[in-house]
Amino acid sequence: MKNALVYSSVATFEPSGYITAANVDEFKQALTTAVTSQAYSVFLVDMSRVEFLDSAGLMAIVTAFRLTQSQGKRFSLCSLAPSVRIIFELTQLDRVFEIFENHHAFEKTLDKPVAV
Repeated sequence: MKNALVYSSVATFEPSGYITAANVDEFKQALTTAVTSQAYSVFLVDMSRVEFLDSAGLMAIVTAFRLTQSQGKRFSLCSLAPSVRIIFELTQLDRVFEIFENHHAFEKTLDKPVAV
């Protein structure tokens, strides 16, 4: 049996294609609904299928991140394509977010305490 620090309820989001002002509302709503739910304490956005992210998409992620912080929850990203990763680097948000190379690297941290 694992210790109490294991997160039993991880919400994983797997957006795909382009996340832009034209289609960000559904993504933002899904994130907000999950974050405000009592069912989840850990959130992972798997960006492996995201080809492009504009400022509206970035703001949706930042908004969800801030909401999780205010509720003492964990929010992470993984599998950023180079074209998406550069956006996080240019805005220096790569220093703010927990960003993992892939889903497996994220999962390896679930049995360890994480400062939120």
